[in-house]
This record gives sequence, structure tokens and C-alpha cells, in this order.
Amino acid sequence: MGKHLDMTGYCGLYCGDCKFQDGTIPDLARDLRKELRSVRFDKVAEVIPFKEFDHYQGCYEVLGAMVKLRCKGCRGSARSKFCPPAKCAVRKGYEGRWECDEFAECKKLEFLEQIHGDGHLKNLRKTKKVGVNQWARGNRYWYAPVNYPSLTEGASLL
Repeated sequence: MGKHLDMTGYCGLYCGDCKFQDGTIPDLARDLRKELRSVRFDKVAEVIPFKEFDHYQGCYEVLGAMVKLRCKGCRGSARSKFCPPAKCAVRKGYEGRWECDEFAECKKLEFLEQIHGDGHLKNLRKTKKVGVNQWARGNRYWYAPVNYPSLTEGASLL
């Protein structure tokens, strides 16, 4: 298996583009937890008059879960045993869903839309056309556009 195929998910996403695969998010979460502990932010959160800090402990626990989100991709790992698109591709002997003529209508890929929009489908179409190595060296799609509320929206005094 070549490097590009190793880093390409069965679903059409490139694992090397993922912030959990490269460790960015887990490392940031770990470092933020360490900093929060060093300044005893749990105590600070008890006295700051924002109702959102009532949920500080839950936030800290979420950061702890994020520390554990280190992914090596689905190929050659147990991860593919739990992923419907990967299980289907492996069962059918495909290197990826781009080899399947029905990927555009596949219900097993729908869960990706919330995060990736149609990026995985664009990747699958391109991979089917040019092959995994050429696709992986070019432009890849990853995230769907996201509109987050401003940081001050929702923050309010008691």
C-alpha cells in the first residue's frame, strides 16, 4: 500500500488533513487542560459571574476526551471495523468507495455531511477519475463551511 492510499480513508477523506490525525487538537486540549490546572481555573470559574461557567467541569471533561482523540486513520486499524463505509468497502474488496458505482447515493456516507458537506463526494469523484495518487497530490476537500456565532453571543452576566 502506498503512502497516499495509507492516508486516504475509504470514504474519500484524506487522513493527513485531519487535525486529530496530526495531533493538533489533542495536543491543544492537553495543553489547555494543563494551563487551566496551573491557574486553578476550577476555582476561578466558581466566582466569575457568567452563567456559562456553571458548566466548567463538563468543559474540562470534554477537553480530556479530546486529548484521547488521536486517530491513525482507518486502514490497518480497528477503526475500519466500526465505520459503515469502510466495512462496506472492505467487504466488497474495494481500496475505497470511489471504486463503487453507487457512492453518490450511498446512505452509509451521509453521516459525513454534517462536518464535510459534500467534500467527501467531491474527493470520491476526483479519485475515481484520476486515481488516488494524483488526487492526493492535488487539492482535496475536507470541511463544509461553518458559520459560528460570535464569541460574545450567548455570554451573559447572571
